[in-house]
Amino acid sequence: MIPDHLFEESINNALLLNEMKHIHKNKDVYEKSPRDYERAKRNMLSSQDGDTCEIHDQFYRDHKLLLVLFRALAVMPITRSRPGTITFSWRSRATVYAICFYIITTFIVLFVGYERIMILRSIKKFDDYIYAVLFVAFLVPHFWIPFVGWGVAHQVAIYKTSWGKFQVRYYRVTGENLQFPNLKTSIVIISVGCLLLAVCFLLCLCALLDGFLLRHTAAYFHIITMINMNCALWYINCRGIKTASQNLSNCFRRDVNVECTAHLISSYRFLWLNLSELLQSLGNAYARTYSTYCLFMFFNITIAVYGALSEIVDHGFGFTFKEMGLFVDAAYCSTLLFIFADCSHKSTLKVAAGVQETLLSIDVLSVDRPTQKEIDHFIQAIEMNPAVVSLKGYAHVNRELLTSAISMIAIYLIVLLQFKISLPKEPQIAVK
Repeated sequence: MIPDHLFEESINNALLLNEMKHIHKNKDVYEKSPRDYERAKRNMLSSQDGDTCEIHDQFYRDHKLLLVLFRALAVMPITRSRPGTITFSWRSRATVYAICFYIITTFIVLFVGYERIMILRSIKKFDDYIYAVLFVAFLVPHFWIPFVGWGVAHQVAIYKTSWGKFQVRYYRVTGENLQFPNLKTSIVIISVGCLLLAVCFLLCLCALLDGFLLRHTAAYFHIITMINMNCALWYINCRGIKTASQNLSNCFRRDVNVECTAHLISSYRFLWLNLSELLQSLGNAYARTYSTYCLFMFFNITIAVYGALSEIVDHGFGFTFKEMGLFVDAAYCSTLLFIFADCSHKSTLKVAAGVQETLLSIDVLSVDRPTQKEIDHFIQAIEMNPAVVSLKGYAHVNRELLTSAISMIAIYLIVLLQFKISLPKEPQIAVK
């Protein structure tokens, strides 16, 4: 995140250069238009002031429900401790609640997990063993909550607070408050959908897969809901950045058509760099969470597809409950993985496209030399700061992640199927 004093310094330098240009043209600095007075009034705002951030932080108000649900699930105990600032503390009520909730759910998960492991140990056949591993695998995400949730809560709080500062700077430069149309309604629908999807998914597995008892769903419900909510959270963050990128490019195009000056280009350059850093901080803040999220999806898709193919190889495609249950599992994980990668890809495409198009459309021969230099600096900044969501360098979240995942899953499926073929077949007992 660009420090506030550096952003202020760059804006002030741009304003000074703009006024010096008027002096060189023998114009009175104090003969300003209403637009200049309104801009000067906006420049008095500070993104360090919590009350100012609270007024302009529309993104927090729109997706507040999602953060409340994450606190209720004891996954991310961050709170709005003071105006314009989101914090994490080990002594806060949210963290104490999260620890108590986690301890209670851990007893339930351990009890169900013990039964699942006992079933797993009693299985001798390779295919049934692989099939039973799925039930245990879905319990694993519960145990990494302290590592991928509480462990990154401080970085997530900084990222969420940065949104408020960015929106104040956006208002200073563009003169408009950043709006997210229909985002609040979408979050309500998505949140309810995540809860209903978890119930439907568990009931489908309970009905289709042998050995998945209804009472066992008590240990899985909060885990499946957490998995759904993580996908929803990533989608909402990417949608927010995409909306901010589109609005920034629209305002930039509008202002350039009215007044193409070095001060204007410089202001938008620093605002765009702020947005680019916001995109990068998204991946860095949630690197642990979504790295383990991807690994979990890869594992489940591989095992579920193998189990379904193994059933088809052994018994033919008979639309059995077991086959359908495994296909439901594979489709569920594949859909979440696709949403995770695709929304990142779409948001990164919008970050630079509109602004770059406007810059290239400017007739550089019709502007002065300082403005030409600012245009060159802006284009260089876009080239040197590519819009990429990186999980701290471990992986880039885009559509290429899907193709690499498909190739990796295909390799493991081939290995598992070859291993299955090499196993001695059980002798068939003739029925007289």
